[in-house]
Amino acid sequence: MYTIFICDDEQKILSDISRKATAVLPDAAVSGFTDGNVLLEAIADKSCDILLLDIDMPEISGLDIAKRLTVMPQKPLLIFVTGHDELVYDSLQFHPFGFVRKNHMDRELPGILADCVEELRSQEKHFCFYTAGVGIKLPLEEILYFEAEGNYLRLIAKDGEYRFRSTLSSVENALSGSGFVRIHKGFLVNQAAVKILSADEAELISGAKLPIGRSYAESAKKRIMRYMIG
Repeated sequence: MYTIFICDDEQKILSDISRKATAVLPDAAVSGFTDGNVLLEAIADKSCDILLLDIDMPEISGLDIAKRLTVMPQKPLLIFVTGHDELVYDSLQFHPFGFVRKNHMDRELPGILADCVEELRSQEKHFCFYTAGVGIKLPLEEILYFEAEGNYLRLIAKDGEYRFRSTLSSVENALSGSGFVRIHKGFLVNQAAVKILSADEAELISGAKLPIGRSYAESAKKRIMRYMIG
């Protein structure tokens, strides 16, 4: 079940968008907000999958909210909702997934939500992140491991490495059930990339040797051995 947040300062419009979104995706959990600051608090507490966001709002605009989202580790698919076409250009800097015009809601909303579902299903087999302002989408099987570096992570893949702002716990939660195992406070490894497992070390198919922390050893070894045995 996907989670949809909708933010528009006009209650009537918010209710209309919520109703139409529920009609398109009846199994989705839809929540509405008329206050952008309350929306940000909700996203910080529990990220959503899809965010329908009005661009032109008082106090804090949709563009201001989108800017705040760029530093969050888990970003929803952002769809700007607007009645002012002239604001669309300013919003492109935040890499929205798409746009819906208020006066074409009935025609445009079903299509963009269907595209969102397709993208979310694709992301279940990929890891998406931003580095240096560029969006990257990697197949999970290409990723060897993640390493913590302060407020950043190093992602080591078969074709090279990347660095982006996030936390290991956040990525671990995002990839829960996808075969990534926390073996150390500073390392999250793809169990499929482990070639040799010893008492205090995991050697990967790349030749890299990663430490296994004592507090993670029992559960990590059990999961990886279960995978290796098949």
